[in-house]
Amino acid sequence: MPSSHRPGLRVSSGLTIPESELSWRFSRSSGPGGQGVNTADSRVELVWDAGASASLTPYQRERLLDRLSGRLVNGVLTIAASEHRAQLRNRDAARERLVSLVADALRPPAPQRRATKPSRGSKERRLTAKKQRTGIKNLRKPPRDG
Repeated sequence: MPSSHRPGLRVSSGLTIPESELSWRFSRSSGPGGQGVNTADSRVELVWDAGASASLTPYQRERLLDRLSGRLVNGVLTIAASEHRAQLRNRDAARERLVSLVADALRPPAPQRRATKPSRGSKERRLTAKKQRTGIKNLRKPPRDG
């Protein structure tokens, strides 16, 4: 299905990035392709300006800019794909990578871990096991004549 017929890039039920916000750049890939690698522009770069995106709510924008701060340059996210020989497959790979990256960044953080103390029984079992192990190792030693 050609990308011109797609309404946008669906990230989640609450977020769809419109095609108008995505821009593409193509260049020659360094991967497999034989003689065609020197002539075909199969490497794809997908560029999305997350900082200026109208499809994000202010909360989503803040979370995205915070979580992807290491990958963004002035609020712009660039994803390159060159693992396939065909440009169309690289375009699909870049789109999938963008969706998973944005979805992971927008996922709410995991709840904080509550610290717990080991139970009395678990402490006793641990110490008993240590004593048994010590006994086994002591039996391996040669007898000491003292």
